[in-house]
Amino acid sequence: MIDVSKLSRSLAMLALAVCMTFGALGGVAHAQQAAIGGTPVSAAAQSMDYLLGPGDKVRVTVYGEDSLSGEFFVTGSGLMSLPLIGELKAGGLTVGQFQIAVQRALSDGYLKDPRVSAEVLTFRPFYILGEVEKPGTYPYTSGLTVLNAVATAGGFTYRADKKNVWIKHNGETTEEKSELTPSTVVAPGDTIRLGERFF
Repeated sequence: MIDVSKLSRSLAMLALAVCMTFGALGGVAHAQQAAIGGTPVSAAAQSMDYLLGPGDKVRVTVYGEDSLSGEFFVTGSGLMSLPLIGELKAGGLTVGQFQIAVQRALSDGYLKDPRVSAEVLTFRPFYILGEVEKPGTYPYTSGLTVLNAVATAGGFTYRADKKNVWIKHNGETTEEKSELTPSTVVAPGDTIRLGERFF
């Protein structure tokens, strides 16, 4: 005769073990997705719409060709200088589009059926102006908010408007006024301007 209480306990233990296993695997997968090359990656990087621009550092891997692989910067003119290929347009392309461009360039008389991968390692800096203690250019970090950026720049001046912020996104010509909240995000290449408050 089956002992129902023992069977119930065994099933409960099995269910717990399964949950713990999947939880651990999920944590590993999440950690792997959250980092590229050991560097935390922002939502902008994970998005397929992220466009490369001056200051971005990209790892290019040509499988089986170590001499053609490496870490390269996008120049101020939007180009990237690569071994064998020379200068190739990168600015304004998604990572996927750039990867295809490298494959095509290598296929044009250099390699037969090259396999290429590209990934962003570090992003172009952000700029902060106006009523902060140390205006200037600073490295972009994952999940950056305006308040984080202000802290990086030494904090607000006593004249600063702490309710509003002006942000110009990379590639745009005009800045937009936004309410300054703890969740106001900054993207790579953004220019942040803090104005004066009215006394």
